Parts: sequence; structure tokens; C-alpha cells
Amino acid sequence: MRTVGIVLIVLGMVGLAWGAFTQPRDRKVLEIGPTHASRNQARIIPIPLIAGTSALVGGVLLVLIWPR
Repeated sequence: MRTVGIVLIVLGMVGLAWGAFTQPRDRKVLEIGPTHASRNQARIIPIPLIAGTSALVGGVLLVLIWPR
């Protein structure tokens, strides 16, 4: 369980530091016969503050409290 706690600590810190990540996706704009046009658009997905904080606190509790 100590390893799980360390992983949660790292994920919590990354989530709090980063705040959001982008996901690129192509959107069709126009399609007429064999001709088509698409647009590359980035979608921003935020990481909730409570998720990063919960992962960090949960990881610290697992590392400190879990019996060895």
C-alpha cells in the first residue's frame, strides 16, 4: 500500500501543478463529394482542484498511517 500512496502523492502534485490538459481533435468543417476540409481544434479539460487535493491527502495518509 505504500507504493499506492506514493503514486497518489505524485498524481496529486501533478494535478495541482498542471491544472488542465488539452486533447486535440479533428472536426469536419466541409465535405462535398471527394473534397473535404477539417479543422484541428484543441479541447481543454480541467483537472478539478478537489481531485488533486484528495489524491495528495489520500497518498500522504496511506504512506504515514498504513502499518508496515
